[in-house]
Amino acid sequence: MALDPASLPDDVDALKRMIVGMARDAVHASTLIEKLRSQLARLKRAQFGRSSEKLRGQVEQLELAIEALETDEAERLAAAPAVAEAVERARPARRPLPEHLTRESVVHAGPCACPSCGGALRRIGEDVTETLDYVPGRFKVVRHVREAFSCRACETVVQAPAPHHAIARGRAGPGLLARIAVAKFDDHLPLYRQAEIFAREGVELATSTLSGWVGATAAALMPLVDQLRGEVLAGSVVLHGDDTPVPVLAPGTGKTRTGRLWAYVRDERPWEGANAPAAVFFASPDRRGERPLAHLAPFSGTLQADGYSGFNALYEHRRSGGALIEAACWAHTRRYFFDVHAKTGSGIAREALERIGALYEVERSIRGRPPDARRRERGLRSRPLADALRAWAGTILPQLSASSDLAKAFRYMLARWAALTRVFDDGRLALDNNAAERALRGVAVGRKNYLFAGSERGAERAAALYSLIETAKLNGLDPEAYLRDVLTRIADHPARRLPELLPWNWTPIVPAAQAA
Repeated sequence: MALDPASLPDDVDALKRMIVGMARDAVHASTLIEKLRSQLARLKRAQFGRSSEKLRGQVEQLELAIEALETDEAERLAAAPAVAEAVERARPARRPLPEHLTRESVVHAGPCACPSCGGALRRIGEDVTETLDYVPGRFKVVRHVREAFSCRACETVVQAPAPHHAIARGRAGPGLLARIAVAKFDDHLPLYRQAEIFAREGVELATSTLSGWVGATAAALMPLVDQLRGEVLAGSVVLHGDDTPVPVLAPGTGKTRTGRLWAYVRDERPWEGANAPAAVFFASPDRRGERPLAHLAPFSGTLQADGYSGFNALYEHRRSGGALIEAACWAHTRRYFFDVHAKTGSGIAREALERIGALYEVERSIRGRPPDARRRERGLRSRPLADALRAWAGTILPQLSASSDLAKAFRYMLARWAALTRVFDDGRLALDNNAAERALRGVAVGRKNYLFAGSERGAERAAALYSLIETAKLNGLDPEAYLRDVLTRIADHPARRLPELLPWNWTPIVPAAQAA
């Protein structure tokens, strides 16, 4: 996240010390990256000599560890422009962009008359800045041409200001940045695999370059992510909550520890609510109950979630801001009975599944109706079914072995009965927590593809980008087109107008040529 100028010290010496410290951290990160690259080169040479599943796994781990460190460094530098400029000057000169790519020129017109004296201007040259961009299916190079003019009367030199780039000092256009982010966080392609794909298209991009762009992209989008989280948590009456494990690499050890990724989803479409659907994600190094307490501090309303004990403090009056209302999940309850039936073929488990299934039949018939109508239908049709299920469970449970999985399934259901049946009194609630589980499905797929998050900062970065991408998808948007447009505009977009860029408010800018 970018440094807040208001939080910086006024003392010049203190500022110098801060910049020196940040530059020292950047040098340390670069040294560690070079060390890991040397280890990676040795492993690749060894792998060439002998095939080994274990060795391939080590190579993948090092690739991802380096990717994470480079992205972390880029995100830190994006928050400290002075340090970034010093590091940029120390780096070797950039290679020219590939000559075979299509070039598209954008001429930034200068003034018609001298701004100093109003005299006539004559053209004396131009500055050209090239950025590598991506449109669906192909690369292109955009040439930003800024013609320079001098005044015939007073010799003042004037030129159009340099265009805003999505990331400072970046040579990547917004389309390419959006493509990389969506490929990594929605298509679950690690950066080193993306680099291989780009190379096949004739564009050689080092993984370190892609890592830097991802880190800078995350830093650029962070104000919008904060706006999204604030509006969803403070402006919702019902949220779905869930979490999933995410292995996080412990740098220098070659081992991982289990972090968590939390999702909180607002989806009022089943009852025609006024708020647009949205999903916000948070990362944490553990699953302690204080994590959801911190995430949901601005929220007041009903939380629909599973029976995880870490949520219990949310439903207690000692919570600052007041207790949340608990609504449980019938899908989790059903899953316990389903597992028993799949394992043993139990007739009792099958009957429990059929009784719960009858509740879902009612839900299908009332989807999309207003809350009062849903509550009335549930009172007439669903509550008698639920009451009969509870009475039947009371007669069955004493007959079962207390240690059996079937008895555990019944006890799980009965222990949460008040929270399970709250749905019948509030038409805004859903029968289950599947909205949050669907939001986390992509995380589970990504976990299989890239093995782990490279660092805690990497997990937080993933949570931020998942928030924007998943919310865009919930609102029927192409996440790549959405991010492409946002990254085009966000560098010079007024902070007070950030809500305009949220997915449910977003209106794309139509290019002038297309409008004509």
